[in-house]
Amino acid sequence: MPKLSLIVPFHNVRQYAPDTLRSLRANAREDFEFILVDDHSQDGTRAILERAAEELSEVARVRLIRHDSNRGVATARNTGLDAAGGEYLAFLDAGDWLAPGHLSRLVAAAERLGCDFVRTDMVQVTDRARTVRRVPVGLRGEVLDPRDAILPADRTTSVDYVYVWAGIHHRRLLERGLLHFTEGLHTAEDRPWAWRLHREAESFAVTDLLGVFYRRGVASSLTRTGDARQLDFIRAFDQVVEETSADRDAGRLLPKAVRTYCAVIAHHLAEEDKFEPAVARRLRSMSAAALRRMPQDVLDGVLDTMDLRRSARLRRLRRRPGTGKGAA
Repeated sequence: MPKLSLIVPFHNVRQYAPDTLRSLRANAREDFEFILVDDHSQDGTRAILERAAEELSEVARVRLIRHDSNRGVATARNTGLDAAGGEYLAFLDAGDWLAPGHLSRLVAAAERLGCDFVRTDMVQVTDRARTVRRVPVGLRGEVLDPRDAILPADRTTSVDYVYVWAGIHHRRLLERGLLHFTEGLHTAEDRPWAWRLHREAESFAVTDLLGVFYRRGVASSLTRTGDARQLDFIRAFDQVVEETSADRDAGRLLPKAVRTYCAVIAHHLAEEDKFEPAVARRLRSMSAAALRRMPQDVLDGVLDTMDLRRSARLRRLRRRPGTGKGAA
């Protein structure tokens, strides 16, 4: 069994893939497995991956898997998980990169702590600027209950730190069905995933390791465009609310889930000018329906505690005429 399987999905990232792949070589070990998933790239990324896989196979185990159609990052990660044989599992996104030796230090920390998953801080790279983003957990190097890290509802907490590649996960989570992503989600796929981990895993920890570099503003990223696939956030958060409603602590946890959902709706509405008019209309219509699907007593309480500008806009949207049916 490999000690670690690292899953890296690629789609049309020819400009950035070489940095990612060089960082893998600087982290390679004979007992590490790199799973490269080409999600039907059409820009020359595939050829880059083929060359890199051959070179990396000299220093680590490598698997190159190709999709025959573009299926999105959630499905690409699932393809990697299905192929992974490691005792530990981790992710990296194409375009991002790792500091030399980071994976070995991460595995050592996970073995020392012995918990289900470990989260790390990361470095956000925007053009030439670099900013450290920290996991919103004060205690470092101690094993904690992930359920306790969901609240309070009105503050940014660990469940909001949805960088799936900033950490490492023990294989027992995969065997329990907690690491797969919701199939077909093109964006916000990390939200149901993070909530499920925090509700159902038994232990986690945060370390001060700093070795993941997140390239913000990649041109192909859906967050940079007005692509209709961005509206997948509604299906993602519907899942968060539905699953949290069935949780034993639903009364405590639902206000956090609903508040986060509302905040993300408000964020997209504030940036609706980046969408084509037809997509912007869908955004407003689907968001109105989503607000009406939420537990209304919980939503009332959330809107009462949000700032006036956002709460007023969301209240008006909730009153918008519509059927209130499905998200799509």
